[in-house]
Amino acid sequence: MKYLHIRIVELSQEKKISKTKICKDLDLQRGNFNRYCRDEFQRIDANLILKLCGYLDCDIADLLEIRET
Repeated sequence: MKYLHIRIVELSQEKKISKTKICKDLDLQRGNFNRYCRDEFQRIDANLILKLCGYLDCDIADLLEIRET
């Protein structure tokens, strides 16, 4: 079964940015952010994706990935 993976953890580790800093800088609730980090979401907020791409200086293709279970 395929699922969508958001590469927040990988990209933030590469850039040495903590989850706490991302949440603070982007004004995100930590609980919701952690669900995205664990791929435990039903829908993706388009504004969040745009914010993350801008913040992590990446393209959507760098941030989103289709994976197999």
